[in-house]
Amino acid sequence: MPLRVLVVDDSNFFRQRLKEMIEQHPELTVAGVASNGREAVEQARSLKPDLITMDFEMPEMDGITAVRHIMAERPIPILMFSSLTYEGARITLDALSAGATDFMPKDFGEVSRNAQALRDKLHERLLTLGRQSRASASATRAATRLQRPAPEIADPQESPAPASRPAVGKRHYRLLVIGASTGGPVALTDVLVNLPARFPLPIVLVQHMPENFTRAFAERLDRQCQVRVREAKDGDALEPGLALLAPGGKQLMVDGRGSVRILDDQRVTYKPSLDITFGSAAKHYGAKVLGVVLTGMGADGREGARMLKQSGSTIWSQDEASCVIYGMPMAVAKAGLSDKVLSLKDIGPRLAREVG
Repeated sequence: MPLRVLVVDDSNFFRQRLKEMIEQHPELTVAGVASNGREAVEQARSLKPDLITMDFEMPEMDGITAVRHIMAERPIPILMFSSLTYEGARITLDALSAGATDFMPKDFGEVSRNAQALRDKLHERLLTLGRQSRASASATRAATRLQRPAPEIADPQESPAPASRPAVGKRHYRLLVIGASTGGPVALTDVLVNLPARFPLPIVLVQHMPENFTRAFAERLDRQCQVRVREAKDGDALEPGLALLAPGGKQLMVDGRGSVRILDDQRVTYKPSLDITFGSAAKHYGAKVLGVVLTGMGADGREGARMLKQSGSTIWSQDEASCVIYGMPMAVAKAGLSDKVLSLKDIGPRLAREVG
């Protein structure tokens, strides 16, 4: 059954072009269209689509408010369209915090030309989000059917005592590198807010994002977290309690002098790429790196994680149940590279406890 999409935008031109592009894929169909946030909430309630594409600036009710209403009634994957500006980035981050799943740039030039690259990217995003949502719903239903009441224990004293676990000593790390893609802005926030201001390691963050977005994201994280966060610049020093976010459209590498290099490498698909950052960390920090792979589409980070493991470093990955998209961490786990597979809610506290 095709995935049913609700298209929400106040521009009739954009609605029609999106509708045409979406329906060019046999696994996608447009269930309805809405021209403002209020209509979107009503259509989401009545049509029960599998996915929603959402604009921000609309009459009667803006996109963020609509996202909050929709997610409160029936959580559903929502793909936001955003302008590639600093203000557009700030608004998109607000939408992701409100419950939107992912975002794409809103470029009228590309849409009017019906560029194949844009159409293919739109199809990939919608299909990935929709399939993940359906798979999660099916797993939840199956788990509910299989649930059975726990057997009663007549005498609590007869229940076996839990086996004691030996204490595990802390490893000595020199650098923490965390990477993410789809779902990453919320996941990274959840991790970093748990870290104390005096966190003893330098932190490098790699989030798949376009230019302009990373500066707004770093500023947002800096306001929310106890550790300091800023967008990385070439030559920035790695300092304990400071998180440097790789700038969108560039590559971040660490060097052997305790600083970062920002490069414009056009040969790599992801900019920034976790593979590039992990690889440089493996080269210069050997076994002293803790790498963490969070939610995201694709397999970026797997080969870099392999290099880190070969150098003796440690890799944690997020579990499937807490991921928005179980792509990047799945690639690492399936390759046998994860030392720990953890729920998102546990990663920040474990870092604070075992490293901090």
